[in-house]
Amino acid sequence: MPKEAVFTMKLESDLREAFMAEAEASHRPASQILREMMREFVQKQREAREYDTYLQVKVSEARNEISAGQYASADEVETRAADRRARLLAANGNSSA
Repeated sequence: MPKEAVFTMKLESDLREAFMAEAEASHRPASQILREMMREFVQKQREAREYDTYLQVKVSEARNEISAGQYASADEVETRAADRRARLLAANGNSSA
């Protein structure tokens, strides 16, 4: 990938010195490490935004279902779960619940 821009930033001299020393110790150019860090940051931000969008859609769908009366109470859910546990245990030959 061709390098098309120069990125200048201000930082503490101690941080710069420590970073440069670690880059040298890892036998990698500082610019390569910074590019990797930037790519990782961009990817994490995109994934976080995608997850937020996904979550917003799921919450909206759930709210619409509740408004339409398409939901089960906590007691109903627990009763269904208890029945399913009992069936699974019985199918596995375990009678304790």
